[in-house]
Amino acid sequence: MAETYLGNPNLKSVGQPVEWTEESVEEYRKCMEDPQHFIENYVKVIHVDKGLIRFDMYPYQKKMINSFVNDRFVICKMPRQTGKSTTIISFLLHYILFNENVNCAILANKLATARELLSRLQLAYEHLPKWMQQGVVVWNKGNIELENGSKILAAATSSSAVRGSSFNIIFLDEFAHVPNNIADQFFTSVYPTISSGETTKVFIVSTPLGLNMFYKLWVDAEEGRNNYTPIDVDWREVPGRDDKWKEETIKNTSQQQFTQEFECEFIGSTATLIAPSKLKSMTFQAPIVSKNGMDVYEQPQSGKSYSIVADTSHGKGMDYSAFSVFDITQIPYRQVAKYRDNVISPMVYPNVIYQTGRRYNNAWTLIEINDIGQAVAESLYNDLEYENMLMCSMHGRAGQKIGSGFGKNAQYGIRTSKQLKRIGCAALKEMIETDKLIIPDFDTIAELTTFASKYNSYEAEEGHHDDLAMGLVVFAWLVQQQYFKDMTDLDIRQQMYKDQMKSMEEDMLPFGIIDDGRSDNTFTDSEGTTWQVVDDWQRNYF
Repeated sequence: MAETYLGNPNLKSVGQPVEWTEESVEEYRKCMEDPQHFIENYVKVIHVDKGLIRFDMYPYQKKMINSFVNDRFVICKMPRQTGKSTTIISFLLHYILFNENVNCAILANKLATARELLSRLQLAYEHLPKWMQQGVVVWNKGNIELENGSKILAAATSSSAVRGSSFNIIFLDEFAHVPNNIADQFFTSVYPTISSGETTKVFIVSTPLGLNMFYKLWVDAEEGRNNYTPIDVDWREVPGRDDKWKEETIKNTSQQQFTQEFECEFIGSTATLIAPSKLKSMTFQAPIVSKNGMDVYEQPQSGKSYSIVADTSHGKGMDYSAFSVFDITQIPYRQVAKYRDNVISPMVYPNVIYQTGRRYNNAWTLIEINDIGQAVAESLYNDLEYENMLMCSMHGRAGQKIGSGFGKNAQYGIRTSKQLKRIGCAALKEMIETDKLIIPDFDTIAELTTFASKYNSYEAEEGHHDDLAMGLVVFAWLVQQQYFKDMTDLDIRQQMYKDQMKSMEEDMLPFGIIDDGRSDNTFTDSEGTTWQVVDDWQRNYF
C-alpha cells in the first residue's frame, strides 16, 4: 500500500501506522484540547510578502476562535483584509482533524470563492506533520474526506447547497454579497438542517454591503432578537493600520468605499430614490405574526380604513407576487402587513388577497395589471366577488384616474406607465422623507436601499428585486388621486404643504412672537391659515 495519497508526498494515505513518541502524544493532546495552540503552532498560511508562514493570530482573531468554540451561532462584521476567512478556515481544519464523523460546509457567494477557501485549508493540511494527519479518502477542489470519517464541502450559497444533508458546522463567507432572494431561500432551506441537531454551528462572516439579510441578522443579534453572538472588529485593531493608512486608502479608493468596507457601515447606493440618510434612519420591526409569506405588524382594528396594493408574478421562483396593506385612516399612513412569495400560483394568489382584504375591513384594493395581474384582478372581482376593488379609466393626457365602478375605458386595477411611475416616485420620496408613510417591514426597506436611478427612472439594482418598492410607488400615486381624497377625507398634499409652511415659519421665527401690547393685526387666507401682519420693527429683526 502506498504511503502517500495519489503520489502527493505531503498527504498520508489511509491505513498508515503512526509512530508515537511521548512528546507527540502530549502535543496531540494539547492541540486537540486547545484550537488556539494548534493554529498558532501548526497552521501555515501564505503571506503576500513573506510567503509560507505560521499563522500568528491577532487578539481579535483569538476572540473569534473562542467564540467558535463556545457559541453555536456567531456573526462577524469585519473590515476587508483582516484575515477573517483564514481564521475560520483554521478552526475548521482543527474541527475535522480532531473530531470523528463530522460534516462541515464552506459556502460563499460564488463557487470559485468557496473552492479557493477550501484550497487554503488543504494547503494548511499538507504542511501538518504526518503524525498529526488523518489518512486521506477524498481530496479534490470541491470536498475532502478523511480517514476518521470527517468531511468538508465547498459550494456556492444557494437553497440546494446543503439540502438533504446534516452538517455540524456551516460557514457562510461574505454573506452580505449573497442576493436577498437567494439568502431568503437559503435560510428557508437550511433551517431544518440546522435545527435537526442540538450542536450544529453556523458562522457568518462578512463585510457590510447595504441593507440585506446580513444586515438584518446583525441588527437582530445586537438587539438580542436571535441567537447569534455578534463580533465587531474595528479597522484600527489590525496592526499597521492608522490614520495615515486611512488617508492613503481613501486617496486610492473613495470615502464611501472606505466607510463601507473598512468602517463597516451599512450604506447602499448613493443614487437611491430615498435619501441615504433617511434610509439609514429607517428601523424595521419584528412582525407579530409571520407565516407562509405573510408578515403582520398591526392586527386590523374596527373602524379603521385600509388599502392593499398588489403586484403579481408568474410564480416560477423569480420575481415575487407581493402586496402591502396600509392603514389609511389618518396621516401618517402605515404599512401594517406585507405578503411576498415567488412560487405562489397566479390561480391561488387572488385567494390570499381576498382573505387579507376581508380581514382588514374589506380593504380598498388596487392590483397592478401590466402582466398576469389582469387575470388575478378579474378572478378577485368576478370569481371571488370582492367588491372593494379600485378600478382605473383613461382620461387622455391626464392619464389614468382611479374609481370603484364601471365607466368609459374602465379596467380592473392599474397599469404602471412612465407617467404613473414618475408621479409615484416623486410622491413616495416626499412621503417617506417627511414621515408621512411609516414602513416597519425589513424586506420593503431593503428593496428601497437598492431602488436606484437608472435611465431617467428608478428600478432595482442588478441582482435585486423591487416588487415591494413598486407597490409603494403605486400607493404613493394612489393617495394623490381625487377619488382617494374623497374616500378617506384626507389630502396628503395639503398636509405636506401645511407642514412645510409650519417649518418655514419656525425657521423664520426661531424665538416666537412676543406680545408687545399692540393691536392684533391678523388675517385668515382661503386655506384657513391665520397670518400676522408684521410691523417695521419686526421686519428689521426677523
